[in-house]
Amino acid sequence: MGHVAYERGCPPDPEHVLIHGNTAMTTHTDPAPATTAPTTAPRRELPPLMTLTDRAAKRLVSLYANAHAGQLLRIGISTKGCSGHAYDMSFVNEAGPGDEVVRDHGVTLLVDRKATLFLIGSVMDYEVKQLEAGFTFSNPNEKGRCGCGESFHV
Repeated sequence: MGHVAYERGCPPDPEHVLIHGNTAMTTHTDPAPATTAPTTAPRRELPPLMTLTDRAAKRLVSLYANAHAGQLLRIGISTKGCSGHAYDMSFVNEAGPGDEVVRDHGVTLLVDRKATLFLIGSVMDYEVKQLEAGFTFSNPNEKGRCGCGESFHV
């Protein structure tokens, strides 16, 4: 037999011949039921990379309106301190090519893409104490902090 082109690229259903004594019986097997293409579940929206408290948002609004008008806060992670990592914050004029944009409470800030794995799920707050004031982070990825509180490890 020569080459036979199959319809839709599928070979024909197999056929079996059984011989019992002098009688030949032909059986025809039905093809397997057609399977439907697997459906993909709709993609759920990812949770925000990080969130801001009301106090942090108010402080950023104040900074953006006055001393840092036209700039955005950029958060990164640097390698320093006795525990290995520290939060690095700076004001920039525009987002860099690797920056993630975070919007919360109507405020926009940037996160360095290299810091995203360290910051997932973090909450940024602004605390005012008797001798100091500043942004603080509640980070579920932190496994510990150094004694002075300036650096952390994951």
